[in-house]
Amino acid sequence: MFQEHSQVVLTRHLPKLDLESGDVGVVVHVHGEGKAYEVEFMTLDGHTIGVETLDADHLRAASGSAVPHERARVSA
Repeated sequence: MFQEHSQVVLTRHLPKLDLESGDVGVVVHVHGEGKAYEVEFMTLDGHTIGVETLDADHLRAASGSAVPHERARVSA
């Protein structure tokens, strides 16, 4: 279970927000003891792309040893 303010990694494509598997977001709310999460996705300069409710199996924990990678969004 993720806690609020945890960094999480998307495990599937979200075409509505032009997000890809591997994009990082922050949990802003926990639903049903971890069955679903409100996750905010942002650009590197802090602009919100969107907030999405996602099932737990669409997320994984972000690794502290991971290397961030920059990519341009198509609809940016």
